[in-house]
Order: sequence, then structure tokens, then C-alpha cells
Amino acid sequence: MSGELVPERGRLRASHEDRDRVVERLRVAAGDGRLTSDELEERLEVALTARTYQELEAVVVDLPVAGPAWAGDLAAVSPKDMSRIVVGSGSARRDGPWVVPQRMEIESKSGSVVLDFTSAVIALPTLDIEVSVHSGALKLVVPPDVFVDVDDVAVHSGSVRNTVRLSSATPVRLRVRVTGKVHSGSITVRPPKPPRRGFWQWLTRRPRPVAALPR
Repeated sequence: MSGELVPERGRLRASHEDRDRVVERLRVAAGDGRLTSDELEERLEVALTARTYQELEAVVVDLPVAGPAWAGDLAAVSPKDMSRIVVGSGSARRDGPWVVPQRMEIESKSGSVVLDFTSAVIALPTLDIEVSVHSGALKLVVPPDVFVDVDDVAVHSGSVRNTVRLSSATPVRLRVRVTGKVHSGSITVRPPKPPRRGFWQWLTRRPRPVAALPR
């Protein structure tokens, strides 16, 4: 409505997905030893009944940022046109809420590079990666809504493996096209590992059901 004031972000109503995201963040923090069991229980109660972003942010304000950025922050993301990674005998990683650029150039000489798209901030529909791997390794960790094409990589005494199978029922959020060459190195595309069970989840785990003995 014309002339109507827009409420501050903290006063906006939170969704079920927002509450679930904060609950998972609290559980991970407890598993890492950042919260006691009493603190976890108290904060979970607040998070599950929170009505606004301000109420949700209050229970995680003293915890490190983990996972994808808030949906409301994505509009402010400005991805780079090009990002370059050069590794000698060391290693480089892109994980957590890193911003995916439009293009990447990756050079690995007996080192390793990991690109983890699990919690990446994706603002563009495509990503082109030009690689040059010599006795090194490149690993791409992709969730179900990220499609990776490695068919145009030239391989010389190395390997290129893609173990991710895209489901027709899952909409593609990002298409990654990898080109370049591999000499005595490797490129691996795999799905994320199952989420790590926190300490309190392990502590309160239920015993596995025992199969009934044949009569």
C-alpha cells in the first residue's frame, strides 16, 4: 500500500523453515560443546515458538555463523565475475556460506582443492570452471540441486569421477560446467556426507531394534 512503512527485518515474521534452520544450528552448537544441555533446552523452546527474525536471532547471537545465509540477505549478494585458485603442494577450500562466482580458474600442482556447495550462496544459475590439475586433486561436494558436467575434461593418466546422480524430481539450482585438463591427477564429484550426529543426539540415541528370532 502506498505510503505504508516497511517493518525492520527483525520484526518480520519467521517461517517454519527459518525456525528449523535455527534449531539445527543450536543442536550442532551443543554437539560441539558450545551449549550445555540446559542452555540447549532453553533456547530450543524459544526457537520453536519464535514469531519474528529478532526472536530467532536472539538465541544464536553468540554462536558462530554456520550454514547458508538468511534468505533475506541473498538479495544483497554480489558474486564475482571470476575467481582464481592456484595451489602448489598445499591445499585450498571453499566451504560454508561462500559466494559462488560466475567463473573460476583452478590450478593444482600436487596439491588439493575442495569446493563444497552444500551451504554455498548461489545467486547465478551457472558456473564455468576451467581446471589444470597436475599430480593434484580437485573435489566438488554438491547437494542434489547442483548439476555438474565433467564430460569436456581432457584426462592424461589421471581420473575424473562423478558419483552424483541427479533426480528428475529435483529442480536444478546451479549448473556447473568443468573444462580443462588433468595430468596424473584426479577430479571427484560426490554428494555431501550425512550430517554428523551431535553429542546430545548420540547421548539420547535409541537402541537399534533387535530382529525377532525365528520360531
